[in-house]
Amino acid sequence: MRSLIDILDLSVEELDDLLKTANDIIDNPQKYSKSCEGKKIATLFFEPSTRTRMSFEAAMYELGGNVISMTGGATSSAAKGESVADTIKVVSNYVDIIAMRHFIEGAALVASENGDVPIINAGDGGHCHPTQTLADLLTIYREKGHLDNLTIGLCGDLKYGRTVHSLINAMSRYEGVKFVLISPKELMCPDYVLEDKDQDSFTVTTSLEEAMPSLDILYMTRIQKERFDSEEEYLRLKDSYILNPEKLLTAKSDMKILHPLPRVNEISVAVDDDPRAVYFKQTLYGKYMRMALILKLLNEAEDKNKVSLMPSDALSDEYKCTNPKCISQCEQELKHKSVIRNNKRRCVYCEHDI
Repeated sequence: MRSLIDILDLSVEELDDLLKTANDIIDNPQKYSKSCEGKKIATLFFEPSTRTRMSFEAAMYELGGNVISMTGGATSSAAKGESVADTIKVVSNYVDIIAMRHFIEGAALVASENGDVPIINAGDGGHCHPTQTLADLLTIYREKGHLDNLTIGLCGDLKYGRTVHSLINAMSRYEGVKFVLISPKELMCPDYVLEDKDQDSFTVTTSLEEAMPSLDILYMTRIQKERFDSEEEYLRLKDSYILNPEKLLTAKSDMKILHPLPRVNEISVAVDDDPRAVYFKQTLYGKYMRMALILKLLNEAEDKNKVSLMPSDALSDEYKCTNPKCISQCEQELKHKSVIRNNKRRCVYCEHDI
């Protein structure tokens, strides 16, 4: 039995297989309409969501399965102080698979270590969002015809943007892919995301206009108010990048514009009619990839041997993570664990430096 916590839990071959399945679902929906008959998914969303939650639920219904849903921690026993581990142990008794979004980084990993059914990370704070990346991959593949030899511009909040972190991890494994990281200095991509990757593949800039002519894909992100500790800092940075038709004048005619949504004002509505804008198609592709993923994990759940995603070299020690958004700061009696990567000690749950 497997879970999906980070996009790196899937090999390139598995990603390609998921793309193949999703494309087959698009072409032959009736073939899959009873694939999950008698199965149930729980969508546990401790943080607001529209696309991710509804696409998981639509995916399960279209596979012939059923859904148990929880939206907002205030409607669950989490509001009474119940731990993530205890919540998952209970919900595992009721369903066959769980999709969980949580505002705390590392919550999905803790869930996977305590559940008896596959856990899908539907976003854990500012850390990872692997199923959004699956949607992104299918969008790029359907719109460009391939995943290699592309120049991808990532623009906006690259520090807290969990969708960006997961997309870099996925696309950096394909040949010839280059990234242009476009952000204010305060919102640059964290070091842990870029380590162990070909540094020649990354260009860093604060100028969207400068980067535009070279891009095959422009991946816009919003500046996320909910991730900031200071409203003053958010207000100062929130309008750093606003994409409008004028800024697209120097872009390639076949460039594609993606956005994980929701947008606030970082893409003008005037861009929506541009044929290069595919962010609403992207939400539909997300449903198909989640259908493919649910099928894969339920099929592998037939093997009752649980697969731990805790790194084999994780150390239990006295070093404590100081990231206030880490699950290790709040989960009951959770052992602090770390790994050594490139001579740096990193928290297992949120990957921040210790």
